Amino acid sequence: MTTAASKQRAQVNPKTAGADARGTIFREVSPEQQAVEQQLVDHVVASFEACEDPRLKELMVALVKHLHSFIREVRLTEEEWGAAIDFLTKAGHITDDVRQEFILLSDTLGASMQTINVNNAAYADATEATVFGPFFVEDSPAIDNGGDMAFEAPGEPCWVEGTVTDTDGNRLAGARIEVWEADETGLYDVQYDAGKRAARAHLFTEADGSYRFWGLTPTPYPIPDDGPVGRMLDAVGRSPLRASHLHFMVSHEGARTLVTHIFPEGDPIGWKDTVFGVKQSLIKRFEPQAAGTPTPDGRVIDGTWSRVRFDIVLAPAGV
Repeated sequence: MTTAASKQRAQVNPKTAGADARGTIFREVSPEQQAVEQQLVDHVVASFEACEDPRLKELMVALVKHLHSFIREVRLTEEEWGAAIDFLTKAGHITDDVRQEFILLSDTLGASMQTINVNNAAYADATEATVFGPFFVEDSPAIDNGGDMAFEAPGEPCWVEGTVTDTDGNRLAGARIEVWEADETGLYDVQYDAGKRAARAHLFTEADGSYRFWGLTPTPYPIPDDGPVGRMLDAVGRSPLRASHLHFMVSHEGARTLVTHIFPEGDPIGWKDTVFGVKQSLIKRFEPQAAGTPTPDGRVIDGTWSRVRFDIVLAPAGV
């Protein structure tokens, strides 16, 4: 028996009609079938007419249009849509208070980075923002300037120093700096134990806007790849490795809060960062120091260490 659905499928020519310069494939679809599909789009869009929140209405209408456009462009099969729903279901099941698989998905598709670009417009010489990542926690321990945020996490010690200023060059006293990073094994503290706190801390800038602390020399590590996002990356031939980095979140009254990283110059992963977080302005020289080299604060270190300077410029709030 011939159904309406099978008639509609029969009208679709599965042969490739051509491709544009970017490699996008175009498939021939009859005018009658296009009308059927567009009628549904219009019907769904019209369903939001009674929405009283104009921003919510804008978001939902745009989402529906883009989603349906994707389905129509690639001629999505029912099996493929079922696989997508299964993927999202598994992402939900593996997510917990420590692991956020949907953030990993957003990051690896570049959606997190693009949202950050949209919401942190370039302004004067303000430091550029990058991805937040899934391992920030609110209750980081406080350290004084010159303190050690590693809290015995394994890795090579690194001396980090710099200043925090506004875009007019004024030094900002009392700016809060949150810092966090993975240890040399590639794990964050909460991946060992949800209550563990190591290789993360917060401190405040001095009266002259300066800050300094001991951390760890960043090393590359894979994002958690034992879940659906990891399987997606493997299926498309992508590495789960993140470029080496040290996280910062910097806030001050009257300034736009900055979420960013710094990346070591010459990192083996670098621009292949699986979450697309690297920006040229955030690549810094982590200067290697030989064993026995005197440290800035007189700390005695058995072995090598490194040092880096990161001067931070905050944009005004509201820009």
